[in-house]
This record gives sequence, structure tokens and C-alpha cells, in this order.
Amino acid sequence: MFLNPLFYWIFILIIVTGMKRIKREREDFGIKIYNLSSEWKNTFWLSIIVGLLLSAFTLGVGVTLTYPVILLFGLITILISITGRINLLSASYILGITYLVLMFVPEWINIETILPFHIHTDVHLSGLVSLLALLLLAESILLFSSRNDVTYPELTLSKRGIWVGQHHLKKLTVIPFFSLVPTGSLTPFADFWPYFTLNGETYGLVLTPFILGFDHIVRAQHPSFAAKKLARSTLLLSFLVAALAVGSIYYSLFSFIAVLCAILGREWINYRFRINEQNKPGYFQSTDRALKVLAVLPDSPADRLGIHVGTLITKVNGKKVSQPESFYHALQTSGAFFKLEIINREGEIELLQGAWYEGDHHGLGLLFVSTPHDHEHLNVSNGEG
Repeated sequence: MFLNPLFYWIFILIIVTGMKRIKREREDFGIKIYNLSSEWKNTFWLSIIVGLLLSAFTLGVGVTLTYPVILLFGLITILISITGRINLLSASYILGITYLVLMFVPEWINIETILPFHIHTDVHLSGLVSLLALLLLAESILLFSSRNDVTYPELTLSKRGIWVGQHHLKKLTVIPFFSLVPTGSLTPFADFWPYFTLNGETYGLVLTPFILGFDHIVRAQHPSFAAKKLARSTLLLSFLVAALAVGSIYYSLFSFIAVLCAILGREWINYRFRINEQNKPGYFQSTDRALKVLAVLPDSPADRLGIHVGTLITKVNGKKVSQPESFYHALQTSGAFFKLEIINREGEIELLQGAWYEGDHHGLGLLFVSTPHDHEHLNVSNGEG
């Protein structure tokens, strides 16, 4: 694993992604909301569990990957991630493109005149497609786990020229799994490292990292609802690809069909979600009678009180609020204590109260839709990253 460039690339990717997000947070809200590694945070144990399940499958079924093939999908991962579009770091694209390269490039050109190895030798295409299906399953699990996790707010201009709020449903992780590699393409680095003999061929065990990520823009619904919908669609896609992968054991054309379904299915899921979000009214807009919470700063008074994204603030210290300015003004009238009347996501009215502490955010850690802090220099983007 430590010889694979992806192991080091993931750290570069996490840092660059985090720095880009923090820059946008400061432009929009004048403050850093989440730390640098937030996209990767809380995915460690999930990635380990998924990696163990993948390892059990690849070793149990006997899926083999040559070292050049591992380097190939590593190179494809790096090239895709350089674009900055985290949403392309899906197994559908990475392993899908890898499969197509293995299928067609060696037929069109003499790849050995360019690379010092022959990438098509001993490639288990059915196994590669099975791996694709399992990684799509891992992607759906990662989406399901995002329902009660952090998402990333930002401000953007609507088609009508007014500022609206939206969230990035975004995660970035690395899934390490063991795969069987023919010893002919593997240089042993330790005498104790295990080797296996299958059908007269000797294989070594290699720990392979796979970078997985997604980034969906949510503006027309609560991010947790969006994550649930996307997770279900991705789960169904993984089942379809898995069924075709099983069929490819008996009829090899099914592996090609599975790859096409994975790529086109991923594209359709993204397109349908994006169009639905663009055509529906904004979820984070306030009303004449309440102020809707766009984001809550971690470890802030609002966070300690259990206020969540999407909560409606109706009164502050007995005064009705419907604009950020009236909210901040009402907070200043109570000294060291404050009282809030809110409507939670279930539609229930709650009365909350608390005290100010030194160092607390001036707005209790609540962020709303307003003119961006640095709107004159803000590079507004409505696309998916």
C-alpha cells in the first residue's frame, strides 16, 4: 500500500479540498466553519469495515489484479481528481474507465511501446466488475452515513439575482483492501509476506487503496433527505451491476454491459438529482414569520442547544424575527442570557434558553442566508464539484 502513489495522493487531495472549502466559507460567512480534514473526518472506521468486506470477497472468490492494472486505476484516479470535481471519484468512473482502457486500448495501439509492461495480461474482468459493484455499494453506505453528518453551506446567486443558500453533500475517503497479485508482477519486500498458489500460479497479497468521493449540491431540500435519496439510487445501481457481474462469469459480454450501466447509471442519478434541485424552490429561504437556519457552527451555543440545519427561528427574547439583522438586534437586548422560540424539522414548537460565554460567536453560531461577507470578490459557482 505504501508503494502505491494513491496512499500519498489522498492526503494532498484532502488538504487541497479542505483549503478550497475554507476559502469559500470565509468569503461567504467571514469565518471558517469546519476544519481542514472535515470531508475525510468520521469515515475512518467505515472505510476499514468496507475494506475488510472487500478483502474477504476478493480473496474468497479469487479476484486477481496485476500490479500494472493497480497502477492504471491509480493513474486514472489522479487524473480525475486533478479536475477538482470530487463527484467524479466514483467507482463507476474510475473502474469503468479502467475497464474500457483494458478492453480497447491494447487492441488499438501497441501499449508496450509506451509502457514497460503489458497491462492486459491476466486481467480478471468479471472480478473487476464485481469490485466495481461492491465499491458502488460502499458509496451508497457512505451516503447513508451522511444523513446525520456535516454538510457544507455556501451562498450563491439565483436566476433572479438574489442570494440563496445551498449545501454541499460531500465526502472523501480511501478504502484499503487486499487483492491477489501474480508474483511475476510483484517484487517481494519481506520473507514473511504471505503467498498463495491457485491453479498452479503463485500470488502475493497486496494492500490496495481506492479513493472514493462524492459532492452533490443541495438547495431544494434538507441535506439528510437528499443523502437518503441518493443513497437509495446508488444502492439500486450497485445491485444491477452486481447481477450483471455474476452473469459475466457465464457470458463475458455482461461485464461490458455492467460497466456501461455503471457509468450511464451514475450519470443519470447525478443529472436527475441536479435538475430536480434546480427546478424546485429553495429550501433555505426564510419566511415573513421565521428565519431558517442555513448552518450551525460546531461547538457553538446553538450547537450545544441542539439546533440543526433547517430549523426555523420565530422569536428571540420575545421579539419576532424574519431577517438576520432583526435576529442579531434582538440578541443584544438580553445581556448574558437569551431565549429562543423555534420550530424544529418535525414542525414542533420548542422554547430554548441559554447563556453567553466569553468567546462565543456573536450570532450563537447560527448562519443564515444573507449577502456574502466578501461578495465583491466572490467567484459564484452553481455547478457540482
